[in-house]
Amino acid sequence: MMSVKTESDVQIAPLRPLGEFLLESARFQVPNFKDPEKWGNRVLNNLLYYQTNYFLLSVVIFLIVGLIHPVKMLYGFLAILVAFGLFYYGTNSQRAALKFKHDHPVLSVIIIFTGMLISGYFIVYMLGSVVVFLFGILLPMAVAFIHASMRLRNIKNKFTNKLEFVGLKKTPMGIILEALGQEDPGSIEE
Repeated sequence: MMSVKTESDVQIAPLRPLGEFLLESARFQVPNFKDPEKWGNRVLNNLLYYQTNYFLLSVVIFLIVGLIHPVKMLYGFLAILVAFGLFYYGTNSQRAALKFKHDHPVLSVIIIFTGMLISGYFIVYMLGSVVVFLFGILLPMAVAFIHASMRLRNIKNKFTNKLEFVGLKKTPMGIILEALGQEDPGSIEE
């Protein structure tokens, strides 16, 4: 009897030893930029194999940036949260805004002009904090991408990734890559 895999069958990939990830047995080489398929294959396979290491590395880098600039990180997060909240509110309350503009045209122009001035000041004032917050998010992604691009694969890496793509094992990174439309990278050899 064959069982159907569900989302509850997701397994967390094991944490790879530091020696394998970065030190003794790690082999690094600049990827061949002229062969983007092979480079993409290397990146996808390393993202799958070292996903727990990349997650922990990302948390550590984010926390370091947060410890260096805690207030800017908080303000940047709040500014982005407010921007998304206003965007969400603005897109879902168009009917009421149109009725208000029709009923009170002069007042609506004053409110819009004042809102633009305040939001412009808010953006300029908070720009440094938003940049620090985005840096705290994008730096770990860049570090993981650079490591995944340069780390050569080993036999355990290839075998583990085959299990992932055959469907015998599902991990969080495998689900994310599948949602992004990435096919089996094992079809292209390094």
